[in-house]
Amino acid sequence: MHEFFPFVVVGFIALAIVLAVFGHLAAKKRREALAAFAAEIGWDFDPSSRTHDSMLAPFEQFQRGHSRRAFNTLSGTLEARGFECDAQAGDFLYKRTSGSGKNRRTTTYRFSYLVLDLPFRSVPDLLIRREGLFDKLTSVLGFDDIDFESEEFSRKFFVKSRDRKFAYDLVDPRMMEFLLATRPPRIDLEAGFLCMTDGSSRWEPNQFGRQFETAREFLDRWPAHLVDRLES
Repeated sequence: MHEFFPFVVVGFIALAIVLAVFGHLAAKKRREALAAFAAEIGWDFDPSSRTHDSMLAPFEQFQRGHSRRAFNTLSGTLEARGFECDAQAGDFLYKRTSGSGKNRRTTTYRFSYLVLDLPFRSVPDLLIRREGLFDKLTSVLGFDDIDFESEEFSRKFFVKSRDRKFAYDLVDPRMMEFLLATRPPRIDLEAGFLCMTDGSSRWEPNQFGRQFETAREFLDRWPAHLVDRLES
């Protein structure tokens, strides 16, 4: 038994090296694909790490855990409703550590995101995301999200805002139809910014363009009477 132990150790080391090489090559391929996409749409691309970013600061997803950093950052402008919105997208990483001693364990989380600087003067905070099992359980306890006339939409989406009138004005039948059809990532409005991310997975390079289009279509569907009120 002992005579095989060195071979087992060497095998694990070799496997670790192979995985590290594949990981490095995959990261390089991703950087190159995102750089090419940025160049294609006229955006800037920065693969280096950022430990602080004012556009990300308002959102809870970017405050989790430790060792937080944004990287593979694309920045430029996105046109919506006739406005040129400053925008940023890319990858984000954070870590969570649990336990202690021999049971200490650190897990790394990576996800992609898109953040836009909204063109309106005053936008109430609002969250739209797909409803999960925990939401259904809290609903039983009386902690309801905002419900809408569409039973299907209320069943599939969780909507939260302190300004319920804004939520009802924004999520009108046309917006509900759009959200049900596209099933976008979590949409979060905070401090005049819009963030789209599920906070748990990375988009493939060819998915960034689709998410940009989803954000543009989401803004284009804001009712005119609501936009007029926000601009006044």
